[in-house]
Amino acid sequence: MSAVAHPIAHWFNFPENIEKIMLPSRAHDSRENGNKGISSILADILDTPKEIIFYLDVPGLSKSDIQVTVEDENTLVIKSGGKRKREEVEEEGCKYIRLERKAAQKLMRKFRLPENANLSAITAKCENGVLTVVVEKLPPPPKPKTVAIA
Repeated sequence: MSAVAHPIAHWFNFPENIEKIMLPSRAHDSRENGNKGISSILADILDTPKEIIFYLDVPGLSKSDIQVTVEDENTLVIKSGGKRKREEVEEEGCKYIRLERKAAQKLMRKFRLPENANLSAITAKCENGVLTVVVEKLPPPPKPKTVAIA
């Protein structure tokens, strides 16, 4: 727990996860994970009874710029080495006066998949700057059947 959250939790007897509520997540800051020069991809994850759906922001990238793979049997890896292209200015005397949109560099994000993920049934599509990856779940194992003894 951080130095800020610990005294507050102690004073008010809050649960251990107060830090998650009070302080912003840094999961998207890949520099802390040792991946210098690689940005992380922001994601929303929806867990449904039949599948897990990942929605990832990939603005300005085409589907040919993105790779979706599974490593170590249960780690979903999404990578891109593509770069968003800026509109070229061809007229003489024209120049950008402000550049606020960050040009994408290498992007990467890894997700550990649950044991019930069906690794042979993963689909992905990229539309309007959003990559959607759907991982189907395996059906639950059959419940043990009790046999009556005659």
